[in-house]
Amino acid sequence: MFVIRMMNDMKMKKKLALVFISAAIIPLLICGLFLIEKLREIVINDAFSQASANVERVQKRTEELINVPLDISYRLMTDNRMKKVASQQYDSYVDVIKTYREYTDIRDYLQLYNKEISGIRVYVSNPGALNNWEFIQPSTKITSSVWYQEAVAQKGLVGWNLILDERYGAENLSLIRAFPLDEHGRSGVLVMNVNKQQLHAIVEQESFPTLIVDDHNRIVAANEADMLGKNLSDIHADSNILSSQEGSYDTQINGKSSKVVIANLNPENSWNGLRIISIFTVSEITHDANQIIMLGVIVITGSLIVAILLIYASASLISRRLLRLSKHMSRVGAGSWEATIEIDGKDEVALLSRQFNALVRNVNDLIHEVNETNQQKNLIEQRQNEMKFKMLASQINPHFLFNSLESIRMEAHIRKQEDIAEAVWMLSTLLRSSLEVGNGTIELREELERIRCYLDLQKFRYEDRLIYRLRVDPMTERMQVPPLIIQPLIENAVIHGLDNHVEGAVIELEVIGVPEGIHITVRDNGAGFNTERLAQIREELSASVQEQEGQRIGLRNVNDRLVLLYGASSALQIESEPGRGTVVKFFIRGGEFQ
Repeated sequence: MFVIRMMNDMKMKKKLALVFISAAIIPLLICGLFLIEKLREIVINDAFSQASANVERVQKRTEELINVPLDISYRLMTDNRMKKVASQQYDSYVDVIKTYREYTDIRDYLQLYNKEISGIRVYVSNPGALNNWEFIQPSTKITSSVWYQEAVAQKGLVGWNLILDERYGAENLSLIRAFPLDEHGRSGVLVMNVNKQQLHAIVEQESFPTLIVDDHNRIVAANEADMLGKNLSDIHADSNILSSQEGSYDTQINGKSSKVVIANLNPENSWNGLRIISIFTVSEITHDANQIIMLGVIVITGSLIVAILLIYASASLISRRLLRLSKHMSRVGAGSWEATIEIDGKDEVALLSRQFNALVRNVNDLIHEVNETNQQKNLIEQRQNEMKFKMLASQINPHFLFNSLESIRMEAHIRKQEDIAEAVWMLSTLLRSSLEVGNGTIELREELERIRCYLDLQKFRYEDRLIYRLRVDPMTERMQVPPLIIQPLIENAVIHGLDNHVEGAVIELEVIGVPEGIHITVRDNGAGFNTERLAQIREELSASVQEQEGQRIGLRNVNDRLVLLYGASSALQIESEPGRGTVVKFFIRGGEFQ
């Protein structure tokens, strides 16, 4: 019925256009969108297959490359001559130099496998030996490094990390492996640098951004030079890239939809491994396809424009007769009650013209009927007091929340302490309870809990400058009270108690139950009011409730609500002396509070 009514309200041209759009354009658009999505899907799947193949190729070539230092490490682990050179006691530096010259295995490996490895270092503590960049006395900095300690702890397993070569001052992907020196339990650490140029040559030929990272997410090789040596978290913060293992993932990079393909490389007898990561952006992959799609859209759009012009011309012929009828009806609407119209033909338009004259005769009756519908408008005033109460109850000054949040933020930034979590929890509790305040009453214990949260937050802000005491008769905690009837008084006490008071503020809340209700007292040791200011405040509170939007809340808010709910006997009583603080008292009348 809604669609029929909407169609009846449309002009003929719009109806014909809508029919054409529904019958031709919408199906065409649906087919076009379906084909576009299929084309994008095919392009993305092809790119994904290519990226997966690239990652697999990089994985195999990298594995072939690092298998060389892995094999050499096995040989050196069983090379007793190397162990003897590294651990034997030397009588003089001449003996050291002679022994180093006679042992050529390391130099031979470097010369024979110079495409796969660029350096071999043996770290052994031997006070009588020398450093010749093959046998090195490890310094305290080296022995305390993470990679050295991991190698010793793994007891012969192989590790792969990006570490600094002290000789050349550059970081290289290196094989790290601890080996036993002698029967006394001494050990050394073997480090072999993988050839950096060869490693980069593996990834440079890839068409998509491709990275090789170690288990600490440090980039050891990349086909984008500015990424080398950086931590992956500095470039990509997506958890799929940082922590995910083998597989493919969807992600967002620089606001663009992208896909990530990850393959693991875990060499034999290694405590860690490498990850090969390939990333491609969907928009870049679909760029060429989008150009083809755009060309098709232009052709289709041109065809649709021509069709729309033809439909518009046909609709104009049909709507011209309706326009004549519409103009005559407009004249009648302007007051020409004698106007008549005659349109030849037997279609619906001609039928309407013949019925038009009968319609004019009934217009006057319709006008009278319309005039009778403009009555009964004065029901709002009887609820004015109720609305005023709701407005008063909802005016909660949020300044202390913002101040507390700022304090928490600054404290967290400066001190980085866990107790801030507790403060945030209290603040969220207070905010939630404030936002859930209704128009009815709550139990006094709920109001007290809100007050405790507020005071704890202010104490977090002011620390030792704020002291508060709550003395509450336990029998009164089930008493029904209006929400936020005490908290504004506590807030005023905190603000005025700390104002110009270097040594801090002491806030006291006392709730005493009596058979007729409860007496509530709020005290502070603030600056207080002089006689003139106190008289002015009492005069403002005793005035009639006529606040306008934008007026201040606080004492006036609480006082007005108490008077509206419990009568003038429950109005606020304020006592104050300059330099001795302020006392605010009021009484809430109620029944039993067991």
